[in-house]
Order: sequence, then structure tokens, then C-alpha cells
Amino acid sequence: MKSRFANEGKTRVTGWDLGGAHLKVAKCQDGEIVSANIMKTPLWLGVDQLREALRVLGPLRAQGNVNVFTMTGELSDTFASRDAGIAGLLDFIEEEFGIEDTLIYAGRSGFCGVGAARDLGSDIASANWHATAMLSARLANTGLFVDMGSTTTDILAFKNGELVNQGYSDAERLLTGELVYTGFARSALIGIAALVPVRGQMTPLMNEYFANTADLGRILGRLDEADDKYPSADRKAKSVAGSIARLARMVGRDSADLDEDEWIHIARWFSEYQLRMIHDGAFRVARNLSQDRTAPVIGAGIGRPQIKELAKRLERPYLDFGSLIPAAEDARDDASKAAPAAAVALLGSMQLQA
Repeated sequence: MKSRFANEGKTRVTGWDLGGAHLKVAKCQDGEIVSANIMKTPLWLGVDQLREALRVLGPLRAQGNVNVFTMTGELSDTFASRDAGIAGLLDFIEEEFGIEDTLIYAGRSGFCGVGAARDLGSDIASANWHATAMLSARLANTGLFVDMGSTTTDILAFKNGELVNQGYSDAERLLTGELVYTGFARSALIGIAALVPVRGQMTPLMNEYFANTADLGRILGRLDEADDKYPSADRKAKSVAGSIARLARMVGRDSADLDEDEWIHIARWFSEYQLRMIHDGAFRVARNLSQDRTAPVIGAGIGRPQIKELAKRLERPYLDFGSLIPAAEDARDDASKAAPAAAVALLGSMQLQA
């Protein structure tokens, strides 16, 4: 593989995760993550959203830099199909970065160039989970990797340094519990439950996008506002009062109808119900582990507050992905939030040094 590159021996690798809603970027220097960030890129509005993000980020290819890519954005409805999405994103990569010093992460097929990637669509599609879980397996040997982002949660078991996943595609992983379609910021509350207790009565929810999980985190004091990059459901204030008003609409009420403590109780109920959804998937996936209760839950993504609670439910120690990987101290938290980008950067660095 190394002979393909004009820059053999280079120590700078940039990892990119091209998502449908966010672009994640991580820079690796001498085998260590030194920076990472996440940018809002609503890909459903077109690939130009990614180009605009690149302009904001500045120079794409510093001297001595290798760029490594994974993706989930092929699912965006800007594309007619998954295959069209993969082709479109590969075109974008080739146009913006070229083919020299560019790697694509093809999951179970490893790394490849842009040309070869065009024949590996089923391996490349939404394979960012594979990178983070594979890196965790190499570094932690045995455990349960959980990455909770803004809309989805990936749950993968690894044992003796190898993944023991049961599914690979999104469709397969939905069936195995390895993909739970709920997240920490952008998930609509109507997708979590159909009924919620209001003053002791189970109340049907309005089947509308009135509130999302960022509102829950804000009300409960668990949300880092920097992680909520999209407008609120009503495009109004991102404040506790604003989130309570949106939550109230879900049960056909105004915020003044109940005391603030009652709304906090309802938000806590939603959060608990979401955690049960994730726990159901994790309980199924964890059966692939040994009975060694010291095997940790490794948490990544903006939803780590939920993952820490999950670890308690599973009676396993919690380890942050940012603490597991080689990273500068001031980059660990950001690297954990942008875990797939950090993972492909580190795996790419290992590949180039092999």
C-alpha cells in the first residue's frame, strides 16, 4: 500500500467522516490525535454543503498530509440511492482532494484508493462504526463499544482484539441490536415513545416534530450546547424555558400548565425510556462477550452521558474513547465526539507505518 503514495513516511494524517448532517475531522500527528472538530453540513441540501465546510476549514492538504475517509452521508436523500450516494461522495473526494495521498476506509476490506473504492460500495457504506470499534478492539482487547451521536447509537462487541459483530449493513445491524436509531440531539421525541406520564396519567403524544432529544439534555443539564448545531424544532430559543415550551407541545399543553419540576420529571422519563431502548440493544450485543465483568463499555460521541448510565446498567466499568486512544490531553474530548474521524486517522497512520 505504501508504494501508492508520493509521501511515504509522512506523519500527518487527517481523518474525515462524511455524515449526512455533520462533517467530522481529526488530525493525527506522529500517531497521536492533536485536534478534532465537528461541523454542521446538512447534506440533504446538496454536496455543496461539504464544500462550504471545507472552505471554512481552510487548506485541505497541508504538505506531508494524507487524507483518510469514511462516510455515512450516502444515505442522505440528496442522493437517489445508497450506491448513487457512495459514487457522489467519492466524486467529491476525488475533486477536492485528488487520488494521491487519499485513502478510503472500506471496513472489512480495509483501506483502498478512490478508484478501488468504487467497486466496494457494500463495504464502504456507513462503515464508520467499523473503524471506531476495530480501533477499540486493538487497544482494549475485549469490551463493548458504544457510540451515541446526534441521531443514532452504534453498539459493537469485541473479544480478544477482534470484532464479533453479527451484522454489517444498516439493515442487518438494526435487526441484531448493533444499531439503535436514537441519538442525543436530533432525534424527535415521537420516535422514542407514544405515551408519557403526565401527573400520573399515560398521555398520548402529538405526532409532530415539536421537540427533540437536545431539549431533554438541555432541561436535564446534560447537554453541551456546542453539540447542538441545528435549529430547535420551532427555531426559537435554545434555553431551558424554550425547551420546556417545546416539550409541553408534545402533550398538548403550554409550559405554564405544569410546574418546572414536573416538566423536568417528564424530560427525565423520556431520557430513561431512550436509555432502555439502548440497553435492550446492548444487552443483546453483550452476549457475544465473555462473562468477564471487567470488560469495559467504551463510550464515544456526544451522548456519553447516556452511555455512562448504560455501563452502570450492564454492571461494567466505563472507559471513554478519548482516554483510550493516543491523543493530546486537550484533544481527547473532541476526539471522542468525532470518534470515527479520529479512528480512521489513527488506523490510517498505523497502515502507513506498517
